[in-house]
Amino acid sequence: MTTRPDHASPWVLDTRTLGRRPGSMRPVQVQVPVLEPIGLDVLAVPPGADVELDLRLESVAEGVLVSGIARAEAVGECARCLGELTVPVTATIRELFAYPGSTTAETTDEDEIGRVVDDLVDLEQTVRDEMVLALPLAPLCRPDCPGLCSECGEPLADLDANHSHEILDPRWDALRSRFGAADGPDPEGDPGADPGHRADPA
Repeated sequence: MTTRPDHASPWVLDTRTLGRRPGSMRPVQVQVPVLEPIGLDVLAVPPGADVELDLRLESVAEGVLVSGIARAEAVGECARCLGELTVPVTATIRELFAYPGSTTAETTDEDEIGRVVDDLVDLEQTVRDEMVLALPLAPLCRPDCPGLCSECGEPLADLDANHSHEILDPRWDALRSRFGAADGPDPEGDPGADPGHRADPA
C-alpha cells in the first residue's frame, strides 16, 4: 500500500496546479533543511545545512517528471592529509513519479518508480540518492595536497621543505640499546671487536 507523503515535509511538493495536463509545467525553487546526514562517514552534507533545489515539475502522460539541480555543501576529511574540508555538491535530478492507475504504476514497483499520491510527490529519497552519487570518492582539500609524512604522520603542508627523519638500521637496535649510541659498534666494522684495540700487523 502506498503511503501518503507528509504535506508538512519540505521535501514534499504539491503537483495539483499541473492538473494532469501533459505539457503543463511549474518551476520550483526552495531550500530544504537537512535533518539527517546525506552522504558517507568521511564526507556528508551535515544536519543543519540546507539543500537548494532548483527544479521543474512537468506533467506527462504517465505522471509528473521532476528535473533540475540540487546543491549543497558537504563536510568531511581530505583523503590525503585527513584535514577538514568543505566540498560543494551538485546533483542532477531527473525522476518520474507515476500517476495512480497509469501503465507505469501498474508495471513497476514503488522502489523503481516513485508515485504521485493525492497530487503529492516526495523528493527526499531521490535527492539523497543523487547527492550521494555526486560526492567525490577521494575528496581533497586542494588538488596538490602532499598528504602526510610517512614517518611522523604530520601534514606535509605544515612542515618545512627540508623536513626529514633519521632512519636507523633496525639490525643495530639491540646493540644500541645495550651499549648506547655513542659507544655502539661501528656499523662498517666488526660488531664483536674492541673499538680501542688495533690488530698487530702480521
